[in-house]
Amino acid sequence: MRVPLSWLREYVDLPATETGRDVQAKLVSAGLEVETVEQLGAGLTGPLVVGRVLTIEELTEFKKPIRFCTVDVGAANGTGEPQEIICGARNFAEGDKVVVALPGAVLPGDFRIAERKTYGKVSRGMICSGDELGMGDDGSHGIIVLPPEYEVGIDATELLELYDEVLDIAVTPDRGYCLSMRGIAREVATAYGLPLRDPALLDVPAPNSYGYLVKVSDPIGCDRFTARTVVGLDPEARSPIWLQRRLQKAGMRPIGLAVDITNYVMLELGQPLHAYDRTRLDGPITVRRAEPGEKLTTLDGTVRVLDQADLLITDNRGPIGLAGVMGGANTEIADAVTDPETGEVRGTTEVVIEAAHFDAISIARTARRHKLSSEASKRFERGVDPQAAAAAAQRTVDLLVLLAGGTAEVGVTEVLAPSAPRTITMPADHPDRVAGVAYGRETVVRRLQEVGCDVSGQDELVVTAPSWRPDLTEPNDLAEEVIRLEGYENLPSTLPKPPAGRGLTERQRTHRRVGRALAGAGYVEALNYPFIGKEILDRLDIPADDPCRQVVTLVNPLSDEEPALRTTLLPGLLAALRRNDGRGSHDLALFETGLVFRAAGEPGVAVRLPVDRRPTDEEIAGVNAVLPQQPRHAAVVLAGAREQAGWWGGGRPSDWADAVEAARTVAREAGAELIVRQGQYGPLHPGRCAELAVVVDGEERVVGHAGELHPRVIKALHLPARTCAMELDLDTVERASAGAVRAPRISAFPVATQDVALVVDRQVPSAEVGRALREGAGELLESIRLFDVFEGEQIGEGRKSLAYALRFRAADRTLTVEEASAARDAAVAVAAERTGAVLRGA
Repeated sequence: MRVPLSWLREYVDLPATETGRDVQAKLVSAGLEVETVEQLGAGLTGPLVVGRVLTIEELTEFKKPIRFCTVDVGAANGTGEPQEIICGARNFAEGDKVVVALPGAVLPGDFRIAERKTYGKVSRGMICSGDELGMGDDGSHGIIVLPPEYEVGIDATELLELYDEVLDIAVTPDRGYCLSMRGIAREVATAYGLPLRDPALLDVPAPNSYGYLVKVSDPIGCDRFTARTVVGLDPEARSPIWLQRRLQKAGMRPIGLAVDITNYVMLELGQPLHAYDRTRLDGPITVRRAEPGEKLTTLDGTVRVLDQADLLITDNRGPIGLAGVMGGANTEIADAVTDPETGEVRGTTEVVIEAAHFDAISIARTARRHKLSSEASKRFERGVDPQAAAAAAQRTVDLLVLLAGGTAEVGVTEVLAPSAPRTITMPADHPDRVAGVAYGRETVVRRLQEVGCDVSGQDELVVTAPSWRPDLTEPNDLAEEVIRLEGYENLPSTLPKPPAGRGLTERQRTHRRVGRALAGAGYVEALNYPFIGKEILDRLDIPADDPCRQVVTLVNPLSDEEPALRTTLLPGLLAALRRNDGRGSHDLALFETGLVFRAAGEPGVAVRLPVDRRPTDEEIAGVNAVLPQQPRHAAVVLAGAREQAGWWGGGRPSDWADAVEAARTVAREAGAELIVRQGQYGPLHPGRCAELAVVVDGEERVVGHAGELHPRVIKALHLPARTCAMELDLDTVERASAGAVRAPRISAFPVATQDVALVVDRQVPSAEVGRALREGAGELLESIRLFDVFEGEQIGEGRKSLAYALRFRAADRTLTVEEASAARDAAVAVAAERTGAVLRGA
């Protein structure tokens, strides 16, 4: 919200010495975020005067059209003689009033005006456009042509209000009332302790039966609709300069008088309005929801297919506006047009003014659905004062009568849905307990009254929230108002005192260990938003019966393209990998640990837990019962080189084995034994996919998969070739833990190494052979490592050779050759029994 200081002073009698920076400091102290204070007219000095164009001579001997003008600037040039000026613009004519910068003037950007010879003539000044004076966008991008009533030679800087300060305020969603001069003026008046001249305090005629007919079929979506009619408008009437300048300073472009007035009143009071050309309306105005297949061409010229949840403004022909968002082109205010034959000026002469109050959530969803954010929708979705509708309509009528020569009809239409004021019961010392500061009842009541609340009661306050503050619904909201007005900077700094004996849970420690281990293995943590669209599951080839398909859809998603909570970490990680690969980082190894969400039965309604005590076990169980399942997963994705090439060697690319090793790293940090075997899963290549399992309570459970992505998935997601991935259920892996992690046993005696090469069928997983060797070797086995895999004619078709290095060590003695050999033979025997392995060369 851009707030001109000159406009703000109309509602609050600020001291003349107060600058924009001073007001900024006050508002920041009151909890508003003032991003900048813009100094309009900085670097601009006169003389800048009003002139009248006397003659125009077209100079045609140059490459572009050039005009040599004489301009009457009165006595401003010291001689009274016409000023000779060269100008290339063509949107003015002889007799027009223009703005002239005389020699000696300095325009924004340190552009100095002086007499100079150009195009064979001497130019003594410049005829100025709005852009050259730093006035902002007026839509014309040409020379400023002033109304004829302004006197030649007067100072144009005051006329055009070129010197001002504008505060740019970032309004948070809960403070929609600050999207108006009225709301900001209230905050400034409170901050300075000054009275407020409320622009909404107008004499409004009572509703009657003579107004334009309005029907509201959806009182939930529209609980208030005010309509007023003004006739006899002058179609040639233009917005006065003061009105145009205020719109420009506030960041809006002047369009035409009727539209400018509705925009002005919206900025002033915060109530969006819309003006319809009455001659283009057909029958009564109706507020209803859209019907299937309906379309509307909005004012931006776009044909929009409407959703049944969209709230519409209609007449007998159908939709004429998207309620609270944008009007329709079929009832647009027409610009003045002169008939070339008769000379008659045609345009809108009768308007119907709409000032309504719409449901905030409905407007927000409609604006998001159609990707159509307007100044009106921004205000409605943050909350508009319903009591201001009648005053805004009256203010619009008054300005149309004053500036366009119209006549207000006696009819006043007002459709209201019954509503009760919002009351909140709060202990008088509640703000004290929240802030840890003793404010006292008098201060609490005074601050709440300054906000606009009605307060009654002694120890227990009954607070009626003002109509323009829909965000005040709970005692904590009221406490926040007291605290911010008393000053956040006045809150004491106190350190919390946690009770002794508490720290991270075992689950939290496990997750931290996993993250550190993956980071130590060369992975970079990438945190992603927990939102997905269902189509990503199709592109990942997730099976139809997979639990990942049980998504939880949000009622109010941040993006319509991602309305569901994630059921797998892979979409976010793969998107991060693709984005980084597209920006030149081709050797990537990313990981994430986070929650996934899966629907658990029928959705329910969660109760609000108390904050003044610990919730009971029954209350916690009731909340958990309606929540989705939220297991914590760990996942990695890899692409490019896993080991870089250099003088030390040729390096190697990432492959499926790296993804499997990442899973082993996670399991090792969780203290669980991971079972790895060949598997098959939708997103992964069927021949390069490992199934990951653990044993929990004596039962083997599949916890995830690792391997290389299927080429079809890589193509669908535009990923680098041979991208690999791994994901597993970290919570289940943790439950498979053997308990507390024990320190390794260190022996001072030497190791005995025995190598063994076993021939097995090609389909037998090496992990299964390794497990058999480990079990058969007994307690003397310290470690086992697969160091070679060989397939060839010497082994036989369908067979492979697996070579293992077995390290044996005893804690209390040096092993003999016989003991190490016996342990090796025992290991081979178990492997032969379970996997059919035979010693190579035997």
